[in-house]
Amino acid sequence: MYTIVISLQKHQLYLYKDNRQIRTYPVAVGKPATPTPKGSFKIINKAPNPGGVFGAMWLGLSISGYGIHGTNNPQSIGRSVSNGCIRMANKDVLELAGMIPIGTPVTIRA
Repeated sequence: MYTIVISLQKHQLYLYKDNRQIRTYPVAVGKPATPTPKGSFKIINKAPNPGGVFGAMWLGLSISGYGIHGTNNPQSIGRSVSNGCIRMANKDVLELAGMIPIGTPVTIRA
């Protein structure tokens, strides 16, 4: 079973398989005015090539309007600059999307 843990402070996404960390990716998260929500969610959909600011892939979260997605602004990775979503490099979000199923648990913590 896969699980995702996102550290807002460290700007990192950790992918676990059967409780063993198998990948770490740098991410961008919400800026102070539009913070990324903390809590426990699930991946509810995948949308390849959503276009524009969402880069190569959208992974929708079970909180309306939020997701993990690629970016057309790779310089933003590692910073707190988004409108609340989690941004990844396009190659990273494509790799992640290829590994995880719909329903994967996502924990977002400080």
